Parts: sequence; C-alpha cells; structure tokens
Amino acid sequence: MDLDRKTFDGPYLKGKILIASPLIGDPRFDRSIVFMCAHGDDHAMGIIVNKPMRLRLPTLFEQLGVKSEIEVADRAVLDGGPVDRDRGFVLHSDDFEHQPATLKISAGLALTATNDVLEAMASPSPPRRSTMALGYAGWEAGQLEEEIAANAWLIAEADEDLVFGESHEAKWAAALRKIGVNPEHLTGASGHA
Repeated sequence: MDLDRKTFDGPYLKGKILIASPLIGDPRFDRSIVFMCAHGDDHAMGIIVNKPMRLRLPTLFEQLGVKSEIEVADRAVLDGGPVDRDRGFVLHSDDFEHQPATLKISAGLALTATNDVLEAMASPSPPRRSTMALGYAGWEAGQLEEEIAANAWLIAEADEDLVFGESHEAKWAAALRKIGVNPEHLTGASGHA
C-alpha cells in the first residue's frame, strides 16, 4: 500500500512520538519510542527516548570536560539511535534557547546539539527538563512513510513524561495505552508489558 504524501502535509510528524510496533522488523528499534525532531519531504529525524545506556550523565560531563557548578543529576544517557552514535543531542524544555543552535520542535520542547546546552545543564540555571542522547534515528525521503504504511510505527502525541521520564522500561506500554492500545494484545508483545 502506498502512503499518500498528502497524509503528511503541514507539520508532518515533528513533535510527535513514534511507537515501534511488533512488526518493526529491526531489533535496534524493538519496543522503541522515538520523539520526532524533524520531518519533511526529504528526511526525518528523531531521538529514541526509552533506551538508556550504562553511561551516566555525570560521567559523560567529566569525560567531556564540562565544568559543573551544581551536582549534575545522576541520569542515564540515552541511546538516541543508530546514526552518529558519537554525537550528543539534548532534548530540553524551551526555557533554554541558544540561537541558532537550538531547534524549536513544539510548544515547550527543543533540541540543541552544542556544548552550550551542556554548560547550561551544569549551571545553577539549567533547563527545567532535559535528557541527553548519543546518536539519532534518521530516515531518507519517503522511508519513514513506507515504514508507517507497513504498520511498523504507531503515532501518538508527545508529552513530557514520555520524553523526559526516567521509567524507560514502562514508556513503550504507556505510549501504547495513550493511543488506546493494550500492549498485551499486540502480536509478539505478550509477556513484555
């Protein structure tokens, strides 16, 4: 089934959440939730927000030489996706904005990939909410639309708990319930809710 490009006219999927279905067929995205940062005719880009790495934020700051004026929250750095895994991305509330490096995504949410946001996170005036990821998920023109047409992804509205919440293992089921889907009823999902 070809997905009509008109389905994505307007803001496309920027600011939405993609929920991997059991039909995803790619183990890198199994039970993933992707916050969509950009989506247009020629590409799509998002950050996986429920796959924590063993790396912790204070350790990463130390490795990068980011001087902290406060005690940095001991949170996991996220595996943001398979593309550019050595590059950092910070999703954050829009009370931090460093033009032109900050990409405003939706009301209240933004993305910055420069050291400025790390310095802000380590300052007495950090963004109200933030999460750090290494890597991102990316799609070429039409690729994401084909995956959606093949029922690999479900679409939901984003909220701060799905993006910034620390209960990473519970996010996939919570996102499904948000759109009225019982995770236990999905093929291949039994025993994982």
